[in-house]
Amino acid sequence: MHLVLRCCTKQPRPAFVDRKSFRIIDTAPCFVTTGYRINSWKRLWTSSITATVAKSTVSGGGRTVMEEDAEIDAKSSSKFPLPQVFLQFLQQNGIDPAVYDDAHNLPRYIRLKPQAGVEEIEEIEKDLGVNLSALSWLPGFYSIPPEVQIAGSKSYQEGKIYGMDAASGAAVAALEISPGDHVLDLCAAPGAKLCMLADLLKDSGSLTATDISAHRLAASRTMLIKYDLGNRCRLFLADGTTFSLLPLRGGVDGNATKVEEEKPALDNPDEITKRRYDPTGTLYVDSTVYGEWKGTKTAKEKKAAKRLKYMEDALDRVGGRESELIFYGKASGIVGMKVADVFRSHSLLEDEVSHNGYDKVLVDAECTHDGSLKHISKYEQWGWDTFERRFFNAGRMSSITSLQLQLLRNGFSLLRPGGKIVYSTCSLTKAQNEDVVQKFLDLEPSAELRVIKGSENWPCKNGGLPHTLRFNPSSSKTSGLFIAQIHKHDRLRFE
Repeated sequence: MHLVLRCCTKQPRPAFVDRKSFRIIDTAPCFVTTGYRINSWKRLWTSSITATVAKSTVSGGGRTVMEEDAEIDAKSSSKFPLPQVFLQFLQQNGIDPAVYDDAHNLPRYIRLKPQAGVEEIEEIEKDLGVNLSALSWLPGFYSIPPEVQIAGSKSYQEGKIYGMDAASGAAVAALEISPGDHVLDLCAAPGAKLCMLADLLKDSGSLTATDISAHRLAASRTMLIKYDLGNRCRLFLADGTTFSLLPLRGGVDGNATKVEEEKPALDNPDEITKRRYDPTGTLYVDSTVYGEWKGTKTAKEKKAAKRLKYMEDALDRVGGRESELIFYGKASGIVGMKVADVFRSHSLLEDEVSHNGYDKVLVDAECTHDGSLKHISKYEQWGWDTFERRFFNAGRMSSITSLQLQLLRNGFSLLRPGGKIVYSTCSLTKAQNEDVVQKFLDLEPSAELRVIKGSENWPCKNGGLPHTLRFNPSSSKTSGLFIAQIHKHDRLRFE
């Protein structure tokens, strides 16, 4: 097979090529069997292109890049260029592609700290060079023109503003946080919702966060430190479908009490760990405790931290740890606790959760992100092959709703009776929203959908289940989002 590249003078569409496109003649299609899309002149203009195509098994009379673009245009009612695999996904889920027409025109939203006053708002406006338009339906949120870049601004660098879509803020508001609440954010990364939860709690209660992605959870930690919100927080690198650590409410059932007299001197690394062996030779922790968390450590502190890490890993070897603690605040309850007690596994029996479960749980579940117009528009520059690989690979698509249901059920198991859990996704599909919630309700007789207080003033529509809400980009001028608030009844109600 021979590969011929011919330069086209016609201006290509930006979603697929950067400057000039190259037409593939003969039998080379736009997709090769490796699954990587040839979508830019840079990828084609390499010495390895012949070898790449030669190694690929191709069948049928191939289509050109421009021919495929024309096919997409014919099938799409959207002005926004979308790849074929995504158009097929939208069609299968009954979503009109025209919803993406305003992807570049939606306002940008920022959130200010609750204590921000008039003078600070004026300073931020001067810094950004625009007027902030307050959202009457969501306190602390403001809209600004979409072209305004906040990352390089002084206000952002000094931690005065957060970049956060208003619909995402509504998901947090739906939890109806009260002072003193013990809150779990089960899918916390990259941290915008986590920071809003911390701001709402102020200096009360506790905030536990988990995520399965190490680098994304590290971004959450960076945000907590930047905005000085981590005092009562614990961050665990963990699988949200199996995470089972309850909040530190104190007492033996709350992951054990701290015993100050057992706390070794942290300035003496040789004394930080006392360990012993059982008759079988299995190592376990006797009185290894956590000192105050520090991002930058001295040599002695690094040595002490290394010993702590060794003892944490020892728990892994005997099946005593399901997660990794990557951050904890001074008032989180961790300081002075034994490693074994921090990671003490819970059976999640009803009586234990009744006394020590979380008051509020947020499950902003992993999804296909099709409702996040800002994310979709970014892939116009990043390349649609990246979008397809991340969100539309066959394995992921076949398991996404099962994952969402598992996350929701596990979050509910950690919730105390009388508590509230919010399930949200930025997908527009029924399968990832109403269908998941309905399956959950069928499996959990103590769960009930509840009206979200204040939502009558939100720019959203009713979902397909009672009391559920949908933010539609066309009408809400936000990213798309589904929100359901679920209440956990006391067990006695059903006896």
